[in-house]
Amino acid sequence: MFYGSIPALVTPFSGKCVDEDSLREFVDWQITEGSNALVPCGTTGESATLSHEEHREVIATTVRVSNGRVPVIAGCGSYSTQAAIDMVRAAADVGADAALVVVPYYNKPSQAGLVAHFTAVAEASPLPIVVYNVPSRTVADISVEALAEAAKHPRIVAIKDATGNLARVTAQRLACGEDFIQLSGNDDMALGFNAMGGVGCISVTANVAPKLCSDFQAATREGRWDDALELQDRLYPLHAALFSDASPGPTKYALTRVRPGYPADLRLPLTEPSDASKRAVDKALEHAGLL
Repeated sequence: MFYGSIPALVTPFSGKCVDEDSLREFVDWQITEGSNALVPCGTTGESATLSHEEHREVIATTVRVSNGRVPVIAGCGSYSTQAAIDMVRAAADVGADAALVVVPYYNKPSQAGLVAHFTAVAEASPLPIVVYNVPSRTVADISVEALAEAAKHPRIVAIKDATGNLARVTAQRLACGEDFIQLSGNDDMALGFNAMGGVGCISVTANVAPKLCSDFQAATREGRWDDALELQDRLYPLHAALFSDASPGPTKYALTRVRPGYPADLRLPLTEPSDASKRAVDKALEHAGLL
């Protein structure tokens, strides 16, 4: 259903508005470069700064440009269960193929609360659900046992695992079954993640290097581990550099280097990356052969 290189798309801004022309061009480029699916309105898309109208339109634009060529997994998370349900339904209304639903943040629910949250969203959803576990941002961390309980619902089909704990891949496969889709949320760990049973990565780096990330994922999928390791080494400095300042600032800067004219505007509270971050990005782009 979902596999391979899946960019967590940045959202281009021009002044105070979403730059729809740049978004359309960017989505088309991602698909022609080999991305296997797209995630609009995730963390990297600055979803926390989008209005409800902008959120819906960014997803709708991504769906229109994709036009069925690759699946669109719309970011739909909230710390409110009802708000998440409303966002999932809105994404379905504009044609998204699935919803990425983050573990509720800020209010620190119990494991029972997390199971109840995802089950309620799935029950109300017309779309398949990808659970997004990123404890570094949400504080809450859905356990293997709680995920297995939630995954009993037929519409909860996958996880984006950004825990940084590779042992989770095996534990979750044993708990949730081999058909449960596991996608890495960390570019730098995607090689080990796939070797342990993962099938892809919801990627920040793929924004900047979509073909290299797609080639890397294809190599792991086809068991060409020497090729995958070579691409891992080529991409690793870029994986690190894109988090050398608050994300997605370095990623938007990198895009201005590989796609001149791409708008690098960020919305507060995010600000332009530091000069040191920009130097790290430039060096990593050169190492990857992208400059």
